[in-house]
Amino acid sequence: MKNKSSVYADFSLLIVAIIWGSGFVVTKNSLDYITPYYLLAYRFIISFLLMSIVFFNRLKKAKLKDWKAGLLIGIFLFGGFATQTVGLKYTTVGKQAFITASNVVMVPFIYWGISKKKPDIYEVIAVILCFTGIGILSFESNLRFGYGEFLTFVCAIFFAFHIATIGYFSKEHDPIVLSVIQILVAGIFSTIFALTLEPKMGKMSNETIYSILYLAIFSTLIAFLVQNIAQKYTTSTHAAIILSLEAVFGGIMSLIFLKEPFTIRFLIGCISILVSIITTETKWSFLRKKVNDNNNSSKTHKV
Repeated sequence: MKNKSSVYADFSLLIVAIIWGSGFVVTKNSLDYITPYYLLAYRFIISFLLMSIVFFNRLKKAKLKDWKAGLLIGIFLFGGFATQTVGLKYTTVGKQAFITASNVVMVPFIYWGISKKKPDIYEVIAVILCFTGIGILSFESNLRFGYGEFLTFVCAIFFAFHIATIGYFSKEHDPIVLSVIQILVAGIFSTIFALTLEPKMGKMSNETIYSILYLAIFSTLIAFLVQNIAQKYTTSTHAAIILSLEAVFGGIMSLIFLKEPFTIRFLIGCISILVSIITTETKWSFLRKKVNDNNNSSKTHKV
């Protein structure tokens, strides 16, 4: 029964990775009809309203310290999505999916500054691989770092701080309460930026409404719920590997639905970043376990 639950959990996380990967394509298409900050404002406000209903009993117990922590985390969340969404106007989905995913490589070094826990050799190697991949993906023929790629790199830094602060505060706070509060904060900042920096919106098309609802319900609410439930029944290693496939699915969907160009340079850059993510998240422990199991099997056979 435990193995069966683990299989269901891993499959559920795979669905989450697919949903998040598809979110890049949906966002890219949406930007043809709606400005970035209005898109984020609708996405986060709708998500907050839905999540506050689902988690009402937990949210009403939130204390001032929960709101303070949620505010800080929400600022990083907004910064990540703001630079990501604006950046997507100037780069391809494939490039952005992999550069954004590089945030998991940065997290150990940011967490080092917060908790004084020094990164290990795997995380150092992962950084080298990651930035090599970003360089291959991002630098143009004249060695100029593209504007869209630059904003996406900044977005990865914001998301790295977002993950690190969640890891820090979740030890003393309810992570679900923090999640609901941070989404509210991101929604408020998105609304302020939309009203301040962008022209007044006209009537939205049905396509735009469907895109907003998809991002709010599937990419935020459902993906969040499934991830939190599924990770109770599988290992962190499994979860890390499967969720890192978000970048892969984003890249594949950009090739299929947006007809973005596929080049050897794109492939090499993506592989380099993906290997760096797996290295920092798993430290290749699953391979060492397999070797140990084979050695133990051989010893048993000899006896």
